Amino acid sequence: MVDIAVSSCGATSSAIKRSQLRSALIAASAVLCLAGTPMAVGSADPVLTPQSDPFYTPPAGWVSQAPGTILNSRPVEVASMGPQAQDADAWQLLYRTTDVDGNPMATVTTVLRPRNGQVKGLISYQAAEDASAPQCAPSFVLRQGAPVENKYDSSLDLISIEQMLSTGHAISIPDWEGPKGTLIAARQPGYLTLDGVRAAERFEPLGLPGTDTPVAAMGYSGGSLGTSSAAQMQPIYAPELRLTGAVLGGWRTDFGSYLKVLDSGPFSGFMPAILPGMMRADPRLAAVFDKYLTPAGQALMAAGDSKCATPNVGQHPFLRMDDYLTIPFSQLLEEVQPLFADLDFGPVVPTAPMLHYHAVHDEIVDIAVSDQAVAQWCAAGAQITYMRDQLSDHVSLAVTGTPAALRWIDDRMAGQPAPAGCSTSTVPSM
Repeated sequence: MVDIAVSSCGATSSAIKRSQLRSALIAASAVLCLAGTPMAVGSADPVLTPQSDPFYTPPAGWVSQAPGTILNSRPVEVASMGPQAQDADAWQLLYRTTDVDGNPMATVTTVLRPRNGQVKGLISYQAAEDASAPQCAPSFVLRQGAPVENKYDSSLDLISIEQMLSTGHAISIPDWEGPKGTLIAARQPGYLTLDGVRAAERFEPLGLPGTDTPVAAMGYSGGSLGTSSAAQMQPIYAPELRLTGAVLGGWRTDFGSYLKVLDSGPFSGFMPAILPGMMRADPRLAAVFDKYLTPAGQALMAAGDSKCATPNVGQHPFLRMDDYLTIPFSQLLEEVQPLFADLDFGPVVPTAPMLHYHAVHDEIVDIAVSDQAVAQWCAAGAQITYMRDQLSDHVSLAVTGTPAALRWIDDRMAGQPAPAGCSTSTVPSM
């Protein structure tokens, strides 16, 4: 629905010698390069941010509505990264859902369907927002007319969304972090994702058969958090949904280990992007950080809380949290580790079959953590097909793994059973 033309910035990454730094600088160089490059993003008027857009404010009496109830809707245009307009209709739905404490919450999902043909089913796609700022939510960054600087983070998501549409799926893309950008909160991402599915099934223009709709949940990297939570919560919170499978790529769990990997590395800029949202999700975590952050650390968190992931990563490579704390970062992580137990994949084992895929040489999310989590879920009775990709890194697998993931989803929606039990395979490439 929009044409985007980007002039070349040259072989920015060709001189990069270190493989880990290369991927980080691809994102950073995009910010530096495109900031001064003319880019056509369609003729739509600039859109309001979620903070100032009245669409995000629920109507009076909304708290008494059932989870998944549509509170408001509007047609939108979703920006494409390709040269041709997307052959899809799109809307946004404001719906009632539930927060981490069990209280009513309202959030938004962007729903799409191909313009031609009957849809196969519904994919709930949890985008890798990886940021705490409200203007980084999918409902804003995917819209035609959103500022270019907000759209860098959505580029990989748009590639996956295009593939889902081309294979005949309707899509729900929820703001699974909620209106306050609470990136990592126990149970809440699952609630918001599943209620987005409920809303989509009730939205007549999508043409879905209600709770008979075959549904799959899918998310890569940061999006795997919302997807894994939805798979866990579905039997308890939304048992009426026909969840045929869940796909997790570059799965993030064990957040203490994840933050250790980020610290002082090429992707350390993710920390000021995600930590503010984590602190909003858990006041106990916020109290620990507030106790030990220096004034410079407080300023770092405040600045990171106002930007999306790509600017944060581009501005803060090799950031050392020790420089912003009154105690070593390793000591702080030991203190908050008990709080992370409720945020990790947890004791609830999904009943739907799952596909996991991960780059063996993932430079952002250590595959050893995924190996361990899969082994624990399998030991508890989960049904998982686990693929370890030898040739990809974290960023490239987000693109190259999608076709195989969609074939797996198509098989589940067509009624073909997933392989029984658990299996692990290490392949050259998916």
